[in-house]
Amino acid sequence: MDEPWLRVSRAAGADKSGTGAGTPHETGLRELLLHADGFRDLVVDLPTQKPAVFRQLLLPLVVCALGWPKDAGAWTAMFEAGEFSEEERDRLNAYLDEHRHRFDLFAAADPFAQVAGLRTPKNETKGSALLVATAATGNNVPLFSSRSEGDPLELTPAQAARWLLHTQCWDTAAIKTGVVGDPQVKAGKTTGNPTGPLGQLGVIMPIGRTLYETLLLNIPHGRVALKDDLPQWLRRATEGESDEPPSCATPVWRQRAPRGLLDAWTWQSRRVRLIPEETPRGTRVTRVVVAAGDRLLVNPDLEPHTAWDSRPPVGRGKAKGTKGAKDAKGAKDAEVSSLRPRRHRPGRAAWRGLEALLAVGRAGEEREATATRAGFRTSDLLNSLAEAGEEMGSAYPLQIELTGVMYGNQSAVIEDVFFDEIPLPVTALDQDGIVCGALLSAVGQAEQLATAVNHLSGDLRRAAGSDPIPWDKGQRPGDTLLHALDPVVRRLLAGLQTAGDDFDLARRGLEAWEHKAGRATWRVAEQVFATAAPGTFAGRKVVKDGKEQVYRLSTAEAAFRRRLGEILTLASGALASGARGTG
Repeated sequence: MDEPWLRVSRAAGADKSGTGAGTPHETGLRELLLHADGFRDLVVDLPTQKPAVFRQLLLPLVVCALGWPKDAGAWTAMFEAGEFSEEERDRLNAYLDEHRHRFDLFAAADPFAQVAGLRTPKNETKGSALLVATAATGNNVPLFSSRSEGDPLELTPAQAARWLLHTQCWDTAAIKTGVVGDPQVKAGKTTGNPTGPLGQLGVIMPIGRTLYETLLLNIPHGRVALKDDLPQWLRRATEGESDEPPSCATPVWRQRAPRGLLDAWTWQSRRVRLIPEETPRGTRVTRVVVAAGDRLLVNPDLEPHTAWDSRPPVGRGKAKGTKGAKDAKGAKDAEVSSLRPRRHRPGRAAWRGLEALLAVGRAGEEREATATRAGFRTSDLLNSLAEAGEEMGSAYPLQIELTGVMYGNQSAVIEDVFFDEIPLPVTALDQDGIVCGALLSAVGQAEQLATAVNHLSGDLRRAAGSDPIPWDKGQRPGDTLLHALDPVVRRLLAGLQTAGDDFDLARRGLEAWEHKAGRATWRVAEQVFATAAPGTFAGRKVVKDGKEQVYRLSTAEAAFRRRLGEILTLASGALASGARGTG
């Protein structure tokens, strides 16, 4: 509670130690919350630790102590204050004092986020590397790791606490150790365990200028406090009836839906026990027990930290004209779309998914799934910010962090960690605003330019007598172009944060984007032309579907120029005069 274990960077102007803003500083939970306005951000060992600490600890503590913001107006008033008021700090202090005993990491009777006395039938333990996503353990061996499973990993209490929270959110799936008291253990193990709850999402976190602002940006307004929606530290019954509320302090686990957002945030997907030992360097954790925990049924109405893909309704259009109660029920079920968390794709920049991020309010409803196209909707947090965005100021430097884990081999190993951060103009959350249209236009143009370069490559390869590069094999020139456009798009995003509702400024930004994008496209295209074989000048005839078509360098270049002019309408004249062969 008060011992320093969370690393933070200080906000500009808040550091009186002389070390400078941004320098990592360790602090306790109480100091971090009470003076959240004086800190810039959390400093973590791995990007996936940040959402784990926020969801498992910081956000539910603030909500439990202060309650949910009643509406957009109440949320805005707190946000504009820039810090917790004295009355709010008193309530936070009172809550922390009341529940202080719940946050002892090594308590004998009820350790924080663990199960006291958790053990296997043979009292076996495993190395603490089992908690650390970047450490070698079992089948999870990172490439170029300097540590093997045989090397003991000593974790300080602070490190152990952070990785404990991370395990509850991101742990790998598959077989887990069977423990005494778990009635579902078979042959000394449990099977079919899913990944941690965040491993099933593409996590989206709004980030503010201070930790205080980030806390509020991640707390949706308008939620109703539910009696049985409790954080894990208040669901600790160990004797008697432990189903209401569902206890997470025993080896018994369940598959269920969360009772509310506090329950979902602090979901205990694993039953864990940290085993501390005293060393000459102080208390260290080198051995742990990790067993199966509660299995989450994701609820789209609750989860705020992800966008959603919607699948076409099952049986759409097949229920019309049916008769009887059974058919009527089938017709009703046919109208229900299947919503799935929209996971991040490795190697794909965050800005390429802006269409889904900006699908707030009406736009999200309009982009429902059809028989031939998947739909999507943005996260509940961005929907909330769209309602309160006018009060934040159009120039507010909102950042969006996207985090995810890519699992492999039946989700039993971590293959990669996804992390990206983009500036997002607050005015882009207004679907009818200038900035939203400008951003979606730029992102669409980037994708179209990549397609145009790929078509150019394909036409030249056909002219040389070979086939185009398959979309799922090798690197195509369009991928090279998207990589080159990445800093240009990010510069546009940052620039439009200051545009507000200024149409002329937004248009000038778009025109500058088109000029830079066009020049980057021609640089990649020149590389494609440079690799063209001599035979492409004469070309060759290709018969497809009974139609004869001639592919040669001149026609490929002409088609490419035409596509470029159709995509970059504001800069088409300049690009035509400054294209290939003329500098």
